[in-house]
Amino acid sequence: MKRPTLAVIQMSCCEEREENIEKAVKMANEAAALGANIILLPELFETPYFCQQRNYDFYYMAENVEDNPAIKRFRDIARATGTVIPVSFYEKSGNTMFNSVAVINADGNILGVYRKSHIPDDHFYQEKFYFSPGDTGFKVWDTKFGRIGVGICWDQWFPEAARCMALMGAELLLYPTAIGSEPILNMDSMAHWQRVMQGHAGANLIPVAAANRVGVEYVYPSAENQHQSSSLKFYGSSFITDALGEIVAFADRTSEDIILSELDFDADLELRQSWGVFRDRRPELYKRITEY
Repeated sequence: MKRPTLAVIQMSCCEEREENIEKAVKMANEAAALGANIILLPELFETPYFCQQRNYDFYYMAENVEDNPAIKRFRDIARATGTVIPVSFYEKSGNTMFNSVAVINADGNILGVYRKSHIPDDHFYQEKFYFSPGDTGFKVWDTKFGRIGVGICWDQWFPEAARCMALMGAELLLYPTAIGSEPILNMDSMAHWQRVMQGHAGANLIPVAAANRVGVEYVYPSAENQHQSSSLKFYGSSFITDALGEIVAFADRTSEDIILSELDFDADLELRQSWGVFRDRRPELYKRITEY
């Protein structure tokens, strides 16, 4: 029987990198004590969401996978607790920087790295300034507790990404996230954000989870950021769905939290087989997706 328990951590992030890492470690240990086998953390949780502004100094925060302090810490935590932990980090590879996730297996070994494929560019989500588009393609990993696929934030809006991971055999889709107020769109995107991922779950008959941050993060004017002044209010609302897309665990919009749900990968496999959505696919008709 494949019935792992998934934990999703929702947290705020301060200016002190080590403090953020230690908070994440503390919450991960709490999740493991509650019975979690797989633990999902938010996107780029080591620091405030620096992509709200453009500052060349932040390029120097990028590190390779072997040197990143959060990955080092969570390799130890994964080994000590026997849990699978994807860790979001700012990756440097040669002269190129990526928004990446290192997937750590329950023995503390790194199974591999996924680099974010879809890079947003908005006034306050200025990721193209910091990250090159990922060159890994979509990936899934055979972990101790099942075959998982991981996308990163903006990836979660693209059904093609979820379908690719499903076709690669993913039993669970995970999305570390940093999203909140939309000052330019002047809208609350939270419900839309959840519904899109619920659709990925329902269309592929695979459970989906997203881990977001909470709190207001401010940018103060400086010469380095061209005297920008702004703020983003992250809306939390982290959640877990079942394989039919129903939300089965969720956090509120403002609180730090750990949410958990027991998954049933064997039952989900039966759903995928009985519904026939993969049997009845017509990929020869879908070529237009790559033509426009």
